[in-house]
Amino acid sequence: MALRSFRVRFLLGFLLLLAALCVTRGLWLPVFGYALIHDDGPAKADIAVVPAGDPYGHRILKAAELVKQGYVPAVLVSGPAGMYGQYESDLAIPFAVRHGYPAGWFIPFPNSSLSTHEEAIDILAELRRRNVHSFLLVTSSYHTARAARTYRSLAAESGAGLTFRTVAAPAEFFLPDSWWRVRESRKIVFTEWSKTIAASLGL
Repeated sequence: MALRSFRVRFLLGFLLLLAALCVTRGLWLPVFGYALIHDDGPAKADIAVVPAGDPYGHRILKAAELVKQGYVPAVLVSGPAGMYGQYESDLAIPFAVRHGYPAGWFIPFPNSSLSTHEEAIDILAELRRRNVHSFLLVTSSYHTARAARTYRSLAAESGAGLTFRTVAAPAEFFLPDSWWRVRESRKIVFTEWSKTIAASLGL
């Protein structure tokens, strides 16, 4: 009898907890959205870097604005292969040009990376080759925190003295304060947290 009473109380308590979490979800679910963002804001640097992965072009347009505002003289545009037989940089730069920015502002960097970690290794090596000492990492807002950790760790390992600031670009569909209400935003948060956890486990 005592065991049955305990089970009933436990079940009721669990149901009450679930109900409380559901009612207050607008207070705690945004934490999972905002935790993905790490925006240092722009400052003067040697170059801006745009990692691949934004088919909507917000990253490269944000970087172009930083050149226009005088923060950097040029933008290194990463471009892994695989988009209908083309490098992403070969699609991104003409997109920015169509939006009114000079082609001379952009440096294509075709590569074969398949992850943020692989891409960061390639980009940092290219920056060292170009004798860059500081850069602005311009990426989608939901990608900034993970990207910052990846680049910071690899830059420290290289011992090359590279410094950088992460600048958040707008992200299509990502709503950090209400991500659970929109299907595409839910997919972004789930995917980014999966990658974040995998990276923390060294996977």
